[in-house]
Amino acid sequence: MSKDFVLDAKNPTPLYLQLADRLRHFIRAGEWRPGEAVPGERELAGLADVSRVTVRKAIEDLVRDGLLIQRQGAGTFVAGRFEQPLSILAGFSEDMQARGLRPGSKWLEKKLARPTPEEAMALALSPGERVVRLVRVRTADGKPLALERASVSERYLPSAEMVSVSLYEALKAQGYRAVRALQRLRADLASPEEARLLAIQPDSAILHIERRAFMSDGTPLEFTRSAYRADQYDFVAELRVDLSEDRV
Repeated sequence: MSKDFVLDAKNPTPLYLQLADRLRHFIRAGEWRPGEAVPGERELAGLADVSRVTVRKAIEDLVRDGLLIQRQGAGTFVAGRFEQPLSILAGFSEDMQARGLRPGSKWLEKKLARPTPEEAMALALSPGERVVRLVRVRTADGKPLALERASVSERYLPSAEMVSVSLYEALKAQGYRAVRALQRLRADLASPEEARLLAIQPDSAILHIERRAFMSDGTPLEFTRSAYRADQYDFVAELRVDLSEDRV
């Protein structure tokens, strides 16, 4: 396996990113399986002929992506579940690509339509405005992970056919970008329809997530409601102490 670690010193891509891509490939190809411990820093440094600092930065990159987890005193392991930081605003496609996985969609609905009252309120629509409504099962390497229902005003996305894989990429192509979002998470049990579409048993645990994304001027851009498989996804929040005032 050592030959797979050979990095290109002439490549302008930093060595730690090259190494991170190699490790990502091992995980994606199933050479390192969920829950399996990865080689230590010293061993990886020897295999790749790089410093331990380079190895450490590559590992940190994959930990941020949720592909690896570090357990104090035990080592580094391949994550058995997807970990999504709540502090990062990213679309499903961007998230999966960062993990070295192939994002996909099974389309259930893709059309321009009159908004529901809930969509009109969430997107601050004027009377007569329409929305692009996108309903699909989101997949990673063909495996269903989430059922997603997204709505965007027609003024920002004139046609549903503009979305192939990534909604955020389609919006970016039109010159619009979400910079802030509010998300509400709720634990629930899968309905028969959700269970069928997500290939899980009825009444399995799922996470219902409602997202309202905004542009830099505060204008609502996206309203999305999703159902994520709870057996595959963990949403992680980093908490910090407020140091702005004295604490006892």
